[in-house]
Amino acid sequence: MPVLFRRLFRLLAGLAAATCLAAPAMAAVPVDGFKIVHIYPHDPGAFTEGLFYLHGDLYESTGIPSQSNIRRVRLSDGQVLQQQAIPPSMFGEGIVSWGSEIISLTWQDHTGFRWDLKTFARKSTFHYPGEGWALTQDGKHLIMSDGTPALRILDPATFKELRRVPVTAEGRPVANLNELEWVKGEVLANIWQTNRIARIDPVSGKVKAWIDLTGLPEASGAGNPDAVLNGIAYDREHDRLFVTGKYWPHLYEIRLVAPKATAH
Repeated sequence: MPVLFRRLFRLLAGLAAATCLAAPAMAAVPVDGFKIVHIYPHDPGAFTEGLFYLHGDLYESTGIPSQSNIRRVRLSDGQVLQQQAIPPSMFGEGIVSWGSEIISLTWQDHTGFRWDLKTFARKSTFHYPGEGWALTQDGKHLIMSDGTPALRILDPATFKELRRVPVTAEGRPVANLNELEWVKGEVLANIWQTNRIARIDPVSGKVKAWIDLTGLPEASGAGNPDAVLNGIAYDREHDRLFVTGKYWPHLYEIRLVAPKATAH
């Protein structure tokens, strides 16, 4: 019997090895570099959770209970032009524009808000399961991150979840998807506590490329572990991409350059 077991084991091992050899290797995800086009001031007291660009201004949401707010910010000098506080017990998270509204999330309160885009008056409150991290939109749907390796696709009118898209890189789940932005048919997502942004195919969920922002001055996070990369905004009219982080004193307009290496 022992000899028979050994022969069976060798046969199964051989089949497994042959299967591995026959399986196609998973392609490494390329890594985009960047160049700084322009540097703008940014409020160093802003715990940035959400960011988008619209009609010449930046719109930003900040976190931390009793400090959370949504704000309209002048790009040229970082001046806060308009703001509205989130209820003080809540931790503000991502925001997105939809029609005449701003839609915002909170972290662990399962509560979101609709605000008037012009006046910042609160129009309504809604609820959702799980955590709220970030929002963007593709013109038809809202797209939400919740810290898991998936994107929620939502109905903008009802906030009903329509489907989830698992996000993977080289076949492995990608967690901690944070601040989001829709850019040229892709979802860009900050990976929390890293200096990377994922460029995600919104249909397959596969990471098409990483954007490595390690070279930005604040990316080292020296002296403050909370001061991490988090904030992506895109000016579609002028094809400008902006990035910043929590407590960062600068916001950067960047231009992506050809992949510089492969991801590991």
